Amino acid sequence: MQGTAQAARIIAEAPYRSAALWIGPLALVTAMLAVEFLGDWGRSWLAFDRDAIADGQWWRLITGNFAHLGWYHWFLNALGVLVLVLLCPQPLPPWVWGRRVLVIGLAMSLCLWLFVPQLDNYVGMSGVIHGLFVLGLVPQVRRGDLIALGCVLYLLGKIGWELYAGAPVSDEAAIGGRVVVESHLYGTLCATLYGVAFGSFSGCEGLGRNARQTKS
Repeated sequence: MQGTAQAARIIAEAPYRSAALWIGPLALVTAMLAVEFLGDWGRSWLAFDRDAIADGQWWRLITGNFAHLGWYHWFLNALGVLVLVLLCPQPLPPWVWGRRVLVIGLAMSLCLWLFVPQLDNYVGMSGVIHGLFVLGLVPQVRRGDLIALGCVLYLLGKIGWELYAGAPVSDEAAIGGRVVVESHLYGTLCATLYGVAFGSFSGCEGLGRNARQTKS
């Protein structure tokens, strides 16, 4: 009963009508959509490709996150962004959203490059989205939100199970390719480091120096 009341209070107090809440997420989904409209040509030039990166096409470390295996794969990640906003409503400046996506995406791709040498190709935003959930949920946990705590525990349990048992075959059949579960792990770890470095967990990210001093 207490959990239901808390959920109702969170929904009622969430700033869902704030334009600042939606600008960053909508820009991300739009960028993913634009890349998907490029079809196979876009994937061939933007996907994480180990051989191409070794030949100097370094941009793939970032752009591979925006490419997808197909429309259903894109839809799942776009839906993930929507759920992120609904569960973790954070009215952030667009540049903070952009920095989060680019830094976590680049760091996660570098981890895949360094620590998953058997991975030749990768596309998708799911690893970054896992990281964005960490940045959104942990501040709520610090404020005593038990629902957010449950979401964090579920996220960690999901990643642990995926690493142990692999992704469900049905998920891979639906998107038309292998789910790179390591991206979920490294996206989460990179987001944790990002949150510590940029003050995301304390709610200071995106604030000016005077505002940070006042908040602290």
